[in-house]
Amino acid sequence: MSDQFVDDSILEIYIFESSQMLEQLEEVILKCEEAGVYSTEMINDIFRIMHTIKGSSSMMSFNNIASLAHVLEDLFSLLREEKMRIEDHTQLTDLMLDGVDFIKVEIEKVKHCDPVDGDSTQIIEQANNFLKSLKLRSAYHDQLSEQDSTHVTNIDKEQTSNSSALKEYVATVRLEDCGGMEDVRAFQIIHQLKEEIHELTFTPEDLETNFDTVDLIRQNGLHLFIHTDKIYEEMEELFSQVSYVQSLELKEIDKTIMSPVSEMSVGESPQKNSSIKGNGRNAAYQSSFLSVNVLKLDELMDLVGELVIAESMVTQNPDLVGLELEQFTKAARHLKKITDEIQDKVMSIRMVPLTNTFQKMNRIVRDMSKKLQKEVQLELIGEDTEVDKNIIEHISDPLMHIVRNSLDHGIESCKERMEKGKPKLGTLTLKAKNAGNEVLIFVRDDGRGLNKEKLINRAKENHLLHKNESEMSDREIYNLIFLPGFSTKDQITEFSGRGVGMDVVTKNIGTVGGTVTIDSEIDKGTTIIIRIPLTLAIIDGMNIRVGKSRYTLPTTAIKESFRPAKGDIITDPEGNEMIMVRGQCYPILRLHECYGIRGDVTNLDEGVLIMAEQEGKYVCLFADELLGQQQVVVKSLPDYIKKISQVKGITGCTLLGDGSISLILDISGLIK
Repeated sequence: MSDQFVDDSILEIYIFESSQMLEQLEEVILKCEEAGVYSTEMINDIFRIMHTIKGSSSMMSFNNIASLAHVLEDLFSLLREEKMRIEDHTQLTDLMLDGVDFIKVEIEKVKHCDPVDGDSTQIIEQANNFLKSLKLRSAYHDQLSEQDSTHVTNIDKEQTSNSSALKEYVATVRLEDCGGMEDVRAFQIIHQLKEEIHELTFTPEDLETNFDTVDLIRQNGLHLFIHTDKIYEEMEELFSQVSYVQSLELKEIDKTIMSPVSEMSVGESPQKNSSIKGNGRNAAYQSSFLSVNVLKLDELMDLVGELVIAESMVTQNPDLVGLELEQFTKAARHLKKITDEIQDKVMSIRMVPLTNTFQKMNRIVRDMSKKLQKEVQLELIGEDTEVDKNIIEHISDPLMHIVRNSLDHGIESCKERMEKGKPKLGTLTLKAKNAGNEVLIFVRDDGRGLNKEKLINRAKENHLLHKNESEMSDREIYNLIFLPGFSTKDQITEFSGRGVGMDVVTKNIGTVGGTVTIDSEIDKGTTIIIRIPLTLAIIDGMNIRVGKSRYTLPTTAIKESFRPAKGDIITDPEGNEMIMVRGQCYPILRLHECYGIRGDVTNLDEGVLIMAEQEGKYVCLFADELLGQQQVVVKSLPDYIKKISQVKGITGCTLLGDGSISLILDISGLIK
């Protein structure tokens, strides 16, 4: 299929599902290694995943992926059937993780429409050798078991007796709308059921090779004819675990009346040749999940944003000023209530837990600990915290860099830890929690901490220190590690030493309106705190006026607003204005001067100051007046405006209720 025309939707679903299964597979393998045993349940899970990847890759003609998955499937098939105990899992774990990495690389090639031409020969050879060693062990155990031949004979007789007592079922499966992939879904369902069922036949019989069976499955459903020793309730439970099923009709057949299922013609209704036992029990299942393309969610979010703007334009229309319209006011309140509920629902649909992002760090910790010869355990807290999907995509790389940095620079070697009286096993903690409209992510290690003197000296060596060190706070010194080109590593390794990585963290987090701060203590450890907004689409903002222009400040950045007294205003020798507030001195920024516009108010004691904070730094913005708080829809600026606005501290714009445009201010940009 890869050499033929492939529907984009089919390819997207293949990529999505394969990526999800690989993440699940990696998680299961790492859990097995941590537990020190491959349990029966986990072996079954790995077998099913490899079986599914093999089947879907074969149908897409990605033969190198399918071949590798087939060998790994055989390996776990033997483990599952023989119920063998593996004394040393390290070899098996390394083999499986190598296989996962290979398939991930090939899936990336599929994403970018590159040739899927990776060579898996070496991994397949390793898997075959491992498989041969297991078979030799299995044969040895078989020889030992043959000593009790009488017992084996009795078992064979019992199995022969049981085979004649197999039950027969007929099932009609109707699928969800699969976008032209009904034949692929049916194929996957059949392979999933074959793992648990003694004998299974189906119609349409040629769905594996005939792509024209899609319409037939849509019209008539997928008919399954089953021989199994499972009772009806077990069959119900089995079908309840099958994906993509919209409805299911399951019937148990009385074999004394029914003719063999293999003689039924294609498309013939099972009821014609069968009598239903008992009261003709049927099972029906409705799927509670629906896969939706994220682009459709983005479009829906845009429409909701337009709805919010339209609602504001109606309820805040200038033509309504001074009018007392009781019925209109009631209707407007009801409209706002519905709009808010729709907005909340759409926002919740876009929210994704941090679970997958956090779980990916298990692999990084495992591999780096092994190569650095350190013993580190990863502790995950609050991974069910939810964030907007678009933000999740921006924080994965920064989080990976921070974790790698903590393992390489922060946590000491086993010998060094024991000399300091610390446990040999180091601990790296990932924690997430909600804080209002933000999510806080903590990356904490119990390592050596940051040495301020070393940081300053290294910054001087690299000519990165642009401030007198005596004037720098602890936080400013710690933040030196985020400068481009800064590294405390004396030698370049595969993990660090090039001064690249931590500057990427602040850049990527900054693109989604987030911030990064550091706390550290010598020999106690380091904590890096990432603050990110829940969503980028709609924010709570405070609208302010400067002359005829409107600006919006995120309410999360505002500490207070007030009208200053003349006696509290200070001017330094360079002409910079500052204000004393409760014994603290804060800089003043006149927005009308910053943006070169004419303000109606120029005397500080006649306007309003809004104190805003970002990363522990403060600025008091001077404006004519506050217009009020409202939820605003964030619209991105065109690229040619962004080049100018980055200097001026503007991050986007929004449309207000009266139709005017308000620029959204970036506090960190204004402070800089």
